[in-house]
Amino acid sequence: MATKLAANSQMSEAEWAARQQLAACYRVFDMMGWSEMIYNHITLKVPGEEGAFLINPFGLHFSEVKASNLVKIDLDGAKLDDNPYPINLAGFVQHSVFHRHLADAHCIAHTHTTAGMAVSSLEGGLRPVNFYACNFAGQIAYHDFEGITVRSEEGERLVANLGARRVMLLRNHGILVMGRTVPEAFIKHWSLQRACEIQLATMSMGTPLEVSDDVVAVHQRDLFKGMVEGSTGPGEADFAAMVRLVDRSDTSWRE
Repeated sequence: MATKLAANSQMSEAEWAARQQLAACYRVFDMMGWSEMIYNHITLKVPGEEGAFLINPFGLHFSEVKASNLVKIDLDGAKLDDNPYPINLAGFVQHSVFHRHLADAHCIAHTHTTAGMAVSSLEGGLRPVNFYACNFAGQIAYHDFEGITVRSEEGERLVANLGARRVMLLRNHGILVMGRTVPEAFIKHWSLQRACEIQLATMSMGTPLEVSDDVVAVHQRDLFKGMVEGSTGPGEADFAAMVRLVDRSDTSWRE
């Protein structure tokens, strides 16, 4: 069944639901202080449409993103709807290469948070020095800074450096996380951001205490035992709570 969004625009109910969830994610990121002027991106594959994904319109702040103004593009950057907004080349180049090559990377988020950029610029990167950092021990990929990501040939190196991992610190650049769902990408970003913030705070006071490999292994083994009963996947309950907070002040993302 198609849902009419605007004149000359038809879309499936699945796409409209995906648009609303992604728009909510942009508003949550903004509420958390993770927006960066009109830059950075969260993208999401369109359900049932091979090679199609949604990206934020270039020129809008995260707080202005709505379900209806997200831009649908293909893996070559061609628009698949009549959206009048342009897309950011750097966002397209980086996100499209992962959507093209990784079947499980349904949602991809990239940010320039202060803590994320700082830790990505630190020799040794993220260390197992706090609860959240232990979540990611042995699970973070790194990619050396090559300048702004507008050259397609960098994509091969990005994919190679990521390997089987789905969390990356772009050195001197920021955070990149991928999830099978929007909530999963959100909770990965939230946890990594907290890990970076706490590492910076700890280092400002002295030499951090690193958690041993044995304890990290136990921590990671037991990490999801406390998941909220009834949750359908990682981050579901957390993301729903953040959306409720957004809705208290602004529901325009649903439009």
